[in-house]
Amino acid sequence: MYKLFGPVLYACGILACVIAGLLLIPAFFAWCADDQEFDAFFLSSACVAICGIVQLAPGYRPPFSLNARQLYLLTSVSWLQLSFYSALPLMLLDHPMSFSDAVFEAVSGITTTGSTVLSNLNQLPPSLLLWRSMLQWIGGFGVIGMAVSILPFLRVGGMRLFQTESSDWSDKSLPRFHHMARGLLAAYLGMTLLCSLSYALAGMDAFDAINHAMTTVSTGGYATDDQSMGRFNDTILWISTLFMLLGAMPFRLFIQLMSKHRMAAFRDQQVNAFLLIVCALTLMLTLQQWLSSEKPLFEILTHTAFNITSVITTTGYASQDYTQWGMFAVALFFFVTFIGGCSGSTSGGMKIFRFQLSWLFLRDQMNKLVHPRGTFAVRYNDKAVSDDIMGSAVAFSFLFFLVLTVTTLLLALTGLDFLTAFTGAATALANVGPGIGDTIGPAGNFATLSDSAKWILSFAMILGRLELLTVMVLLSPVFWRG
Repeated sequence: MYKLFGPVLYACGILACVIAGLLLIPAFFAWCADDQEFDAFFLSSACVAICGIVQLAPGYRPPFSLNARQLYLLTSVSWLQLSFYSALPLMLLDHPMSFSDAVFEAVSGITTTGSTVLSNLNQLPPSLLLWRSMLQWIGGFGVIGMAVSILPFLRVGGMRLFQTESSDWSDKSLPRFHHMARGLLAAYLGMTLLCSLSYALAGMDAFDAINHAMTTVSTGGYATDDQSMGRFNDTILWISTLFMLLGAMPFRLFIQLMSKHRMAAFRDQQVNAFLLIVCALTLMLTLQQWLSSEKPLFEILTHTAFNITSVITTTGYASQDYTQWGMFAVALFFFVTFIGGCSGSTSGGMKIFRFQLSWLFLRDQMNKLVHPRGTFAVRYNDKAVSDDIMGSAVAFSFLFFLVLTVTTLLLALTGLDFLTAFTGAATALANVGPGIGDTIGPAGNFATLSDSAKWILSFAMILGRLELLTVMVLLSPVFWRG
């Protein structure tokens, strides 16, 4: 048993110590700003550090290599641990949140979903707002690292299509993994700083610029005011649109842009399809709104581009209540919820490449119907797609809608109406944030939901963030039989 859990426990101990250190940042900010929440963050840091030390105490025996079973376990346990540790300061505030609310808010933050149970955000302690933004920024980087190095190794949902030399968890691959991690962190940090500077130059104060930069690049969507991004000018909305798009791009391509493979990003089928879909949906909804309203065209284009980008990248910002734009807009935004960004980005959803693989699979089947004896090669980004990659993507799609159905039914059992239950389940699994309707729509929040509904949604958010199969495999008897 120790052979299975030992390395996992050690890795989780390191993560706990990292979180303990990060908790000192809002604690230091609270101390400098004379914020009363210094004690909550400092005490949380101390408690998490003790837990980390306890986990590290047994140590591990080299070589430090992880097999597939340990990576499945580590991926799920580390995100669960991170969620509970992140919720600790929320329960120790001067106006504490309940255990259910604190875990829901923390899970929503660390999975970059953006759903919230908080209101009157502009009256909350600045240190709390900073911690919420940090959670999404940390979660965004964790998602990128997981998508680049872990999920391809585990063959989850067709992710092996993007396997690199770093996607091999053994001693010999650690130097390559460290090199990739440094590159990803440099790109992620550089983009965050550039976004923050752009916001500041466009009129945001320093606090808002830093917080919104972290939640924009991570495609998380937490804001510092109940109006979300609706209180800012058009220039800020366009800046946010640009950086949300960048956050939804594969970060490995940014590393390639900084190296000798400078043109690789412009030949990527996933990126081209993603940008084409965003532009097409924006133009279509802009035209529909322009023909049915008397607002200026540029104003319509600004808010349409911003909100379409926010939903498709699973950021969850809102500049207006788009559920008031008419039934066509409501239906469009609902279906856009499922799309998501590119693989290897901070965004959630089903990911563009799975829709592309589904289309290639459908075209291949149609060719075989016409030419039963024919042999047709399925290619993606000039590479042949094997049957197991295609099968893994199809299995993920089936599981996504199966879990969506089960989650909707469970939420309905808590007393929610069908629209709230269905869109709540969809937005949790896709890690988008707002649902549709008066309760959990872009103008509402999740505070009025029962504790049981919040726990169901919290689990759904983690399932969606970890690509479903990573968690579901732990529930199978074959995993524990080895």
